[in-house]
Parts: sequence; C-alpha cells; structure tokens
Amino acid sequence: MITTQVLDTGRGAPAARIPVQLDLFITGQGWREVGHGITTEDGRVLDFGEPPAEGIYRIMFDVAAYMPNAFYPSIAITFEVRNPTDRYHLPLLLSPYGYSTCRGS
Repeated sequence: MITTQVLDTGRGAPAARIPVQLDLFITGQGWREVGHGITTEDGRVLDFGEPPAEGIYRIMFDVAAYMPNAFYPSIAITFEVRNPTDRYHLPLLLSPYGYSTCRGS
C-alpha cells in the first residue's frame, strides 16, 4: 500500500487539497499514471487505488495548487517498491523554499 501525508511546516499544519499523482515506470514505455488523489484536511492520501506490484514509482505533488508562490511548484519523489505486501508511506514536509521527505511508517 502506498500512502502520503503533506505537512506545511511554515504554518505548522497539514496541507489540504493538494493534487497528488502516482506513476509507475514501465521499461521501454516511460511513466504511466496508476492513481491520483487530493490531500484531505489532515493532509493525507490513503488510497491511490494502485494494485500492489514491485517496481519504480513516482509520486507527484502539485504544490502550486496549494501554495501559488512556492519556489518548488511541483515536487516529484521517485522510489522503489520491492515487497508489494509492505506499506510505503511517503510524508512530505513542505515550506515555501524547501521540502523534506522520508519513508515513514
């Protein structure tokens, strides 16, 4: 399962209503969208609807929709799913001039 949460460190609060897209890399074909969502009031997307599969994924955050003056209008995080039964939680800590991420639990 792949999930995310966006926290606005400048406001000290979750970032709601950010469009998020989940893509899968297919060798010889490039990126293909496998799911999308919009962060909830607590900044979460808990279900992209993707089938569990090994592979290289990219999660794209449309930051400009939430923070029009952000230095990074779009943020892409690329990661690998090695065990499809594991949980992959990707929190994003967001500020107007920077961001941080990790594999959460």
